[in-house]
Amino acid sequence: MSDYTVDTSVPHSARVWNYWLGGRDNYAVDRRVGDQVRAVFPEIVDAARETRAFLRRAVAFLNDAGVRQFLDVGSGLPAAGNTHELVAPGSRTVYVDNDPLVLAHARELLHDGDVHFIDGDLRDADALVERAGAFIDDGEPVALLMLGVMGHVEDPDEARAIVGGLAGRLPAGSYLVMSDGTATSERVIESHRQYNESGAVPYHLREVLDFEAFFEGLELVAPGVVPLTRWRPGGGPVKDVDGYAGVAAKTFGRA
Repeated sequence: MSDYTVDTSVPHSARVWNYWLGGRDNYAVDRRVGDQVRAVFPEIVDAARETRAFLRRAVAFLNDAGVRQFLDVGSGLPAAGNTHELVAPGSRTVYVDNDPLVLAHARELLHDGDVHFIDGDLRDADALVERAGAFIDDGEPVALLMLGVMGHVEDPDEARAIVGGLAGRLPAGSYLVMSDGTATSERVIESHRQYNESGAVPYHLREVLDFEAFFEGLELVAPGVVPLTRWRPGGGPVKDVDGYAGVAAKTFGRA
């Protein structure tokens, strides 16, 4: 068991997200903040679950493309439908987070030889890639997954440099998979203002143009950068949410 001490008096972003996903790894303080945000912006639950649905569709595409290595940065609390449960047999999945709560949960739950969890900070690309290199073949393509994580970096230029720094260290044939909340309605902007005042780690919504900039220099996979629900949705009606997503291939070698 981990010796991490849980503070149930302060909301925690990973636990709030877990609550919106319908998980059980959350406390009253997290549910209170989650309900406060949902009162202003009920679609936040849809956005959380559509992010998970996008992950399923993106990983299915990557499986078909022959990718067998997945680097999931800012993975959050383990829950049903995680990356390692979606990848093709024989694939390797490396989860990365630097949140003590997430690390404590992951180390107790993940025991598969093809699944690994490392303590890494996305702001330190060199150290992160070095640690991941213990489990990933750096001569083979890697899918770099960054879902709902870059909103924790406020400055757009810094965020773009972080993503570019990580993608630049991947071999040719790799892919960048991203999604994030976007400032595309007044209600989502107000809901995140309240969330950021709750005591949880702040999450900063992106303008769509700033989100698109993450993919500069890469080859976007059709349909490009689009609302979450419109990335290869399959059949049935599509309901837009305040969040964008994209998948792009890296056609050149390491920077």
